[in-house]
Amino acid sequence: MADTKPLNIWIVSGEESGDQLGAKLMRALKARLGADRLSFGGVGGHAMEAEGQKSLFPLEDIAVMGIVAVIGRLPTVLNRIKLTADAVIAANPDILIIIDSPDFTHRVAKAVRKRVPHIPVVDYVSPSVWAWRPGRASKMRAYVDHLLALLPFEPDAHKRLGGPPTTYVGHPLIERVSEFRPAGSERNLHKDGPVNLLVLPGSRRSEVSRLLDTFGKTLSLIEQRTSRPFAVTIPAVPHLLNEIREGTASWSVKPQIVEGEAAKWQAFRSADAALAASGTVTLELGLSGIPMVVAYKVSWIEAIILRPLIKAQSIVLTNLVLGENAIPEFIQEDCTPETLAAAVLPLLSDTPERRAQEAALQRLDELMRIGDEAPSERAARIVDEVLEAKR
Repeated sequence: MADTKPLNIWIVSGEESGDQLGAKLMRALKARLGADRLSFGGVGGHAMEAEGQKSLFPLEDIAVMGIVAVIGRLPTVLNRIKLTADAVIAANPDILIIIDSPDFTHRVAKAVRKRVPHIPVVDYVSPSVWAWRPGRASKMRAYVDHLLALLPFEPDAHKRLGGPPTTYVGHPLIERVSEFRPAGSERNLHKDGPVNLLVLPGSRRSEVSRLLDTFGKTLSLIEQRTSRPFAVTIPAVPHLLNEIREGTASWSVKPQIVEGEAAKWQAFRSADAALAASGTVTLELGLSGIPMVVAYKVSWIEAIILRPLIKAQSIVLTNLVLGENAIPEFIQEDCTPETLAAAVLPLLSDTPERRAQEAALQRLDELMRIGDEAPSERAARIVDEVLEAKR
């Protein structure tokens, strides 16, 4: 940009994943525009703080998931929405960037747009309008000037639904694929040793509490029905390590529980198949080339509320990127040890089911490719262009 006036950039995230995205975007903006020309404000976590942002309050105040949990924390969340919007308005930044967590960040953006409409707003990470409540897309045009999408099908979805201008900037996982994709012969399927089965019951306490017992019973059935030995690894996030250890203590198949990102990626590189909760992890597994079975359960009240609203063909991100239901998924009453075991068993040997998944997963790289730019660099470029348009 030709203008050398200092830029005040506010970034508002709502949970750990948004903090990581925000930190990478801050680094890319400093590299593109000059660190000495930028100041940052907003809401973030430790990663964004390390890049120079002082958060208005800890992310833990608002990082809640699930309808029941949100209701319980509603007074705090509403207070933080007002506090954040008031702070943005008082600071009058050159741009406001909101990252994911739409129940929080979009309410902040709406309040800011209503009171100071001259501040451009960029939304980093699309809400799942293609999955449920599609009417949100057109409503976003009133307070979002540009949307940065992580998934390649999202620009077309927003165009179809009347959403804001949208650019696919690439998923941050594609920057790291070498860390969790095997090099050479790290996997055991075609060797004499045991098959390595990765079990991923989720990264939230509610997910683990609903899936862990079902997954343990699934493994018992698999053990009864296969003659080939298999080893189970569970990568655990630190705050759930004790719950997972306690929950798996009575399993007939004893898992190896590992923690830390390096151990998780090592488990991915050596895994032959996976049983996983729905979430971003399914895209991690897909990019790693690991055939999988996906399961998910929510509370009965969430199921009653959400079931009529869900419009997507699948809850599995890998399926949505592929445009086909290549990965089997089992939700709510279909998520039983019997159904899961029947779907996992064919993935533990060289079968038509396994080969079909492997063939589908080979298409992911091309579908998610963005060229020579890193996702954070492309996102920074679009932010720069929005700033230029404002000037």
